[in-house]
Amino acid sequence: MRQEILPSAAPRQVYMVLSPRALPYARYCIESLVKNSNQALHLHLITDSDEDKLRLIEVMDVVHTDERHRWDVVAEIEMLDREATTFRGFGNLRTFRTGHPCWRKITDPLLLSEPGEELVMLDPDVYFPNLFQFEVTPESGLLLMFQKPNCLLPPEVVSCAFENGIPLADHVDIGVAHWRAGRDLEWIDWLIGKLGGNSLPRVMHVEAIIWAAIGMHEGGGHLNPLRWVCWHRTQLSRLKQKIGISGKDILRIERWEDMKCLHCGGASKWWLPDCSGDLLRRRKDHLEPSRVIPFIEFTREKFASGQRARGILRTLGYYKLLGSY
Repeated sequence: MRQEILPSAAPRQVYMVLSPRALPYARYCIESLVKNSNQALHLHLITDSDEDKLRLIEVMDVVHTDERHRWDVVAEIEMLDREATTFRGFGNLRTFRTGHPCWRKITDPLLLSEPGEELVMLDPDVYFPNLFQFEVTPESGLLLMFQKPNCLLPPEVVSCAFENGIPLADHVDIGVAHWRAGRDLEWIDWLIGKLGGNSLPRVMHVEAIIWAAIGMHEGGGHLNPLRWVCWHRTQLSRLKQKIGISGKDILRIERWEDMKCLHCGGASKWWLPDCSGDLLRRRKDHLEPSRVIPFIEFTREKFASGQRARGILRTLGYYKLLGSY
């Protein structure tokens, strides 16, 4: 049974960068969020154009049926004045914001909040199958999901971090992140410049490298991977896809009853629309806080070993046969 939320309880501040193109799966994720959160939420949706904003408003008017929660949608152009103020003197942060859209999950919540305020950042492919509560956002440091092996790509940016003596956290997944606004913007601007600044390759995984560096710089740790689960495209799941087993049947074996959240990365997010009904029905309540696992550092030796292994697999044609991710 849902616990009563007192009127004085402050809503959790939740942010999602969302394009209408992601709605075929993101809609299900947002529905699960507003339905199964045991805490009041203020959901901030961040999008690109005014047309995108209108489309998301139309969808949220249908999806949002819980009076406990608030939501708003902000288009990119509406934040230009805030960018000029908050990022004044931070040219690398301003340039970074115009890179890959995923990178705005780092920059844009900072423009919509006051220093020290809670930021809970979500990817649009995170699903909440049970009644849950978010973990407590620490007063300092960063909380990230845990992923095996990690998503620190591309290798040339990782190499640049090592060359500049920038420690990176291992096993980072950025489906869910907890942070506080306005933490050490000068250092983050320096970090982006050291990693390449305007020459950074415009690929989404650079976001994970930035988070990994912030985590080692500010401290924090991983959300409990037994509760905050990152879907892993294992060798077995690759083979199942190859022989024609449906995505729904691949997801069926996940331990849904144990989860607060499943990050449906890669192909699995496109399987969510087929997984309605019994497969994703609520099974348990997860209102208790779960432990945080300290970050461990991603070493140069592990990076080199991984690059050698990928080279061997590439030579053998593994990625051509079963896909890269």
